[in-house]
Amino acid sequence: MTEARNNFDTRPEVVLPDFTDITERGLYVPELEHDACGVGMVANITGKRTHKIIDQALEVLVNLGHRGAAGADPLTGDGAGMTIQMPDDFMRNVAEQEGFTLPGERRYGVAMCFLPNDDALNAAARAALELAATENGMRVLGWRNVPNNPDAIGVTARAIMPRIAQLFVSAPDGVEGDDFERSLYLARKTAEKQFLYAETDPETRKVLLREFYVCSWSSRTLIYKGMLLIDQLGHR
Repeated sequence: MTEARNNFDTRPEVVLPDFTDITERGLYVPELEHDACGVGMVANITGKRTHKIIDQALEVLVNLGHRGAAGADPLTGDGAGMTIQMPDDFMRNVAEQEGFTLPGERRYGVAMCFLPNDDALNAAARAALELAATENGMRVLGWRNVPNNPDAIGVTARAIMPRIAQLFVSAPDGVEGDDFERSLYLARKTAEKQFLYAETDPETRKVLLREFYVCSWSSRTLIYKGMLLIDQLGHR
């Protein structure tokens, strides 16, 4: 075979590197390995939007219950959530109920926010998010307080439960698609940095780190999550 190659194949011979010590030189460190959370995906390959996808995703979540955990409080989980496509029709209905109108699909973004329970800190967090949006060329459309049922979760989760609200913003003129998503991402990171790392006393900082968080800020997707058991996410 070597002679045949030399006679008929003028390409240089490829020599593979020695991979025998890759486990020692690579980024993988076996000692740091941990079990992963369960992840499932449900989609309609034709792009049809239907609530059946949500129901099926919740069923997948229940079937992954063995990948979650609960603490001493049996009704407080280590976390469960869902990322969904932006429900445009639903969002238009709730925006109308809140007194504002949304622009065309993908021309607005929604921030899913965990906000402090303290009124003053809550107002400051909202102001920081609105400022970050306007600094990135977006227009604030309005807020929506997300309905929730604290009685459906555990005592531990309820004790540290933040307020949950959604901020609606419109895209800057001439900005769309990935560029709009980039603007939303920058606004999110700007607000988090400016608000969470502002000079404040240690106790207030502790509250902010526990209660202020932007789960998602996008024109395409929306995240619902919390310190929930797998069967609590779908409760109303």
